[in-house]
Amino acid sequence: MEQAGQDDGRRDVRADGRADDRADGSADGRVRTVVVTGGAGRIGTYLRRADGGLAARGWRLRLLDVTAPDELREDEIAYTADLSDEECRDALDGAMTGADAVVHLAGIPTEDTWTRVRRANIDGTYRVLESARRCGVRRVVLASSNHAVGFYPTDAQAPVDAAPRPDSYYGVSKVAVEALGSLYADRYGLAVVSLRIGLCTDGPGTTFDLGIWLSPADAVRLVHAALTGPVGAAVGAAGGATGGAAGGAAGGGQVVAYGISANTRAWWDLTSARALGYEPRDDAEVFADRVVAYEGPPGVLGHGMVDTDPHAATGRRP
Repeated sequence: MEQAGQDDGRRDVRADGRADDRADGSADGRVRTVVVTGGAGRIGTYLRRADGGLAARGWRLRLLDVTAPDELREDEIAYTADLSDEECRDALDGAMTGADAVVHLAGIPTEDTWTRVRRANIDGTYRVLESARRCGVRRVVLASSNHAVGFYPTDAQAPVDAAPRPDSYYGVSKVAVEALGSLYADRYGLAVVSLRIGLCTDGPGTTFDLGIWLSPADAVRLVHAALTGPVGAAVGAAGGATGGAAGGAAGGGQVVAYGISANTRAWWDLTSARALGYEPRDDAEVFADRVVAYEGPPGVLGHGMVDTDPHAATGRRP
């Protein structure tokens, strides 16, 4: 399904003298095509609009979601599919065919029953990776989460190479997302970046959020770096990489990277994100006098999620 919209034409060089990543998506200046699942959601919308979006960095977007976005630019194409449904294959392959990369954001973004989380987040990711394999899409960016390691303490830097400690069914699903990414990198040679995204909103709400916030504009910079940065042996020394000396089959590999802004109070390790070329520019500290005190579970990276009972929250059986 195709729908046309307005192109705001944002291709300006930054006026503050800093390096501008709003340029071509490839070294040869060719406009590349990226499929964004969950393209109608909050982060998907940021990737379309914030700081010029991915389009200002040389990407043509194909947006896949259960419903199409309300407004499309003339260079965007919308596809509708439910990735938790086994019958989504044709629509998914239609979006993937001829694409250079995929950014997989679709899924349940919080705690829920095991069945719903599994179908949306684990089965959905499997279907995206299978479609990428079938259609020859070599670069895959997966939305993981800090909740994959949510039971780690907050009194030390959160590394990317520590064993999983999920804080919820949702966190378990993100551990599975990273594991699937590793499998498809090693077995099929895909270049996979799994991003443990922090709180990606217009602004932080609590004092805890001041350390884990990812601004909309930095989200665009992070995903662009994940789409274009080195994956495999080239980042092995930076941490968070898999694939061994050969970088996985046929040059593939996986990088796991945290996704937050340049926050004064941050304690997550951004080494592997920076190795991809990510240069965060925003700092949650500008909101420090507008947030409320954090009153959730203390001392754990997963904050409020560790206390969320999916059965009490939803009223549904697992």
